Amino acid sequence: QLQLVESGGGLVQAGGSLRLSCAASGRTFSSAAMGWFRQAPGKEREFVATISGSGGRTYYADFVKGRFTISRDNAKHTVSLQMNSLKPDDTALYYCAARNNLYALREARFYDYWGQGTQVTVSS
Repeated sequence: QLQLVESGGGLVQAGGSLRLSCAASGRTFSSAAMGWFRQAPGKEREFVATISGSGGRTYYADFVKGRFTISRDNAKHTVSLQMNSLKPDDTALYYCAARNNLYALREARFYDYWGQGTQVTVSS
């Protein structure tokens, strides 16, 4: 069982940066692939980035490649999302999620635990 708590959201101007963090409680963190998803008002939840349990593999949605970086610290039980060159279209509620599996996948249906989300708002 994992409990996830996101932090780091806020209001930023276009072109700015934010760093989201997700703190996980539970003994199985290092064996859990972690992901970030987002949901904008009126839109479906979408995949942003994922990282394998070891941190050796990462995958990104095409719309964030080169701008966002996912990382994890298994000793601290945290996963982060560094977001640079933010655009108004990045405005959404960002969720941290965890799988009961080492392998990173893009589909939300494969994730077993979810945080409450942290709001990111990018002004133009």
